[in-house]
Amino acid sequence: MSQLQPAVEPQAIPLSIAAPQKHRRIPGWLSLLLSNPKSRFGLTLLVFMVIVAVIAPWISVNDPTGFNLAATKQAPSWHHLFGTTDQGSDIFSQVALGTRRSLILGASAALLATTLAATLGILAAYSGGIIDEIVNFLTNVFLVIPTIPLLIVISGYLHARGMTTMILVLGLTLWAFEARILRGQALSLKSRDFVHASKVAGESTRRIVFGEIMPNMISRIAAAFVLVFYIALLVDAGLEFLGLGDTAHVSWGMVLYWAQTNSTVLQGEWWPFLFPGLALVITVLGLVFLLAGIDEVSNPRLRALKTKKKKKST
Repeated sequence: MSQLQPAVEPQAIPLSIAAPQKHRRIPGWLSLLLSNPKSRFGLTLLVFMVIVAVIAPWISVNDPTGFNLAATKQAPSWHHLFGTTDQGSDIFSQVALGTRRSLILGASAALLATTLAATLGILAAYSGGIIDEIVNFLTNVFLVIPTIPLLIVISGYLHARGMTTMILVLGLTLWAFEARILRGQALSLKSRDFVHASKVAGESTRRIVFGEIMPNMISRIAAAFVLVFYIALLVDAGLEFLGLGDTAHVSWGMVLYWAQTNSTVLQGEWWPFLFPGLALVITVLGLVFLLAGIDEVSNPRLRALKTKKKKKST
């Protein structure tokens, strides 16, 4: 006869196995950017500059516009990390507080220009007809007119040269190039099956443009924003260096303007030029690397070329 097997009591299942913890996942686009070394390096530089802009009021121990005749033309030291100007103003405080204004101005101008470029370019491509002709005419006008001389003329005739004025001037003059690119991409998406399916389903033009076409152009729109961002920074600094900015506020371009006006280099003072210029270079370099990373992430050809190079190297 077969022996009876003793009943085996089921073991308790550990809680960690029965109920696995939920891990927070980062967005897919951020994961792709962080996986690319160029965009990762660019984001690191930009995050550093943003942190400086946020904590600028706490690390600026001196009045950036105050005069201190007892501490004029001092080289970088522990008391003044970036040195002082001919009037005794602390350059470290000027650069730190100027970071906030320059980043806000560049980002706002880029947002305005990118919004105009995306809206007008996609609407022109989708609508066609008279709307497309009007947008093309405006785009051609702004592409033919030299941007820098136009900005110099506009800034020279404006009495109010505050940050809002500079944002409007830069945003309204830097949208045309990206509008042409976004219009061409929208024309290629216009003939896709999902757009035709939305038309057959009776979707409105607004729903098709902003709900179907634009989400498929996010990478190109993001690249347009980054491109206009660093162009706006460079153009704004150039205008302020020429004396066409608001002299009542502190920014990188105004620090360079006063350094040029006081002929600091001829007097052997290199620090008023070096540190605001270095801050501008770091920010623009971060944006350039971020733009290169976005291009590699969003362009299948660049990804395939990079994969082939890795295989050949191995």
